[in-house]
Amino acid sequence: MKLQTFIHHMPKVELHIHLEGAIEPATLLRLAERNGVALPADTVEGLRAWYRFSDFEHFVQVYMAIQQCLRSAADFSLVAYELGADMARQNIRYREATVTPYTHLMQDKGLAAEDIIAGLEDGRLRARRDFGVEMRWILDIHRNLDMPATAEVTTQLVLDWADRGVVALGIGGNEATAPAAGFAPWFQRIKAAGLHSAPHAGEIAGPGSVWSAVRDLQADRIGHGVRSIEDPHLLAYLHDHQIPLEVNPTSNVCLGVYRSLEQHPFIHLLRMGLCVTVNSDDPPLFNTTQTQEYLRLVEVFGLNEEDLRQLTFNAVRATFLPLEERRRMEAEFEGWFASLSI
Repeated sequence: MKLQTFIHHMPKVELHIHLEGAIEPATLLRLAERNGVALPADTVEGLRAWYRFSDFEHFVQVYMAIQQCLRSAADFSLVAYELGADMARQNIRYREATVTPYTHLMQDKGLAAEDIIAGLEDGRLRARRDFGVEMRWILDIHRNLDMPATAEVTTQLVLDWADRGVVALGIGGNEATAPAAGFAPWFQRIKAAGLHSAPHAGEIAGPGSVWSAVRDLQADRIGHGVRSIEDPHLLAYLHDHQIPLEVNPTSNVCLGVYRSLEQHPFIHLLRMGLCVTVNSDDPPLFNTTQTQEYLRLVEVFGLNEEDLRQLTFNAVRATFLPLEERRRMEAEFEGWFASLSI
């Protein structure tokens, strides 16, 4: 079996993907039509061209237009279900998807918080039934909006919805202008309740952002974390504590963190023995998928079957599933990999 075929068929876990940023153009067009939202294009081909990343300002424009198209529980159900259908196409068996509820609630869309979780759960359960895939939700604070309201509202929703698929609190936005330490009280509440901390750090800002995520936010995983490469003491800490990094190579290149995939520190982080995982972030906006991320990493860095297996099991062990479910998944994946051996 060729390595490329192996990648397509191997079971996968994805830990860093944004629900809103994962909506395909065809689905967005459907949402816009039923909600009467005007978009820059009215065909799938036109939307796909508009989606294509050009710069960060354009990325924000696209993201906000997507937000405007989500206006009901049915809308959230649809995009969650489509996320599950995409998992089936890529043989992604489990995903933890990030949702940013406050950006929906702050807009005058007539949307209630209950609409969001009811829709997400309906889509998640239908996807499980139809595709045999599992999803959980991470709710993230937008660190550059309406403090402290965005932190308070998001934290309370994580606590309220812990029995409806929500497993963690995250934080996104510009690290440089809103340092992690200011959000520590809300993450302390989450950890005290037995839930998880999954902040973005070490993407736009440097190693200090990752140190703060670990020390101030008690991070169980780090979203991105790639700029940890700039601090050998931080690398040693991440290695010794095996704090997982949710690495998104194509996203990092598109957003200018690195000039090219060849300059990305992915292979160094992996070879140092850090708990590295592979993810797609906002796949249609960056013209990628998790499968394509693996394929590009093989092409650029010469990964082999054992590397792919290690990356997959890193992700399995980094999930926020209960221990029993995680061990069951590990056993199932062991069987799959044994049958897929090249």
